[in-house]
Amino acid sequence: MDPKALMRQVIDVQKSTFTNSFNAIEMMQDQYEKMMNTFLGQAPWLPSDARKALGDWVGFCKKAREDFKSSMDENFARLEEYFTATDKPQSKNRRS
Repeated sequence: MDPKALMRQVIDVQKSTFTNSFNAIEMMQDQYEKMMNTFLGQAPWLPSDARKALGDWVGFCKKAREDFKSSMDENFARLEEYFTATDKPQSKNRRS
């Protein structure tokens, strides 16, 4: 079997595994956010500064999650490009 084809299959499996795992974690984090918002709605004694801090923390986590996902997608694309690129002919001006 062609080594490049084998590596493309390995990359496809890794990318699929990452995507499925990431989506599961994303759903879990979204559910935690809903639970926290429900708790905050039932906790009128919590100061507004604490509510703001929790809201900021949730926003930071979402942004970090999105940044991580885009970074992984970009790097998977680079890997795929590397293994799907045709072999370039070697330069004839090599020094012996």
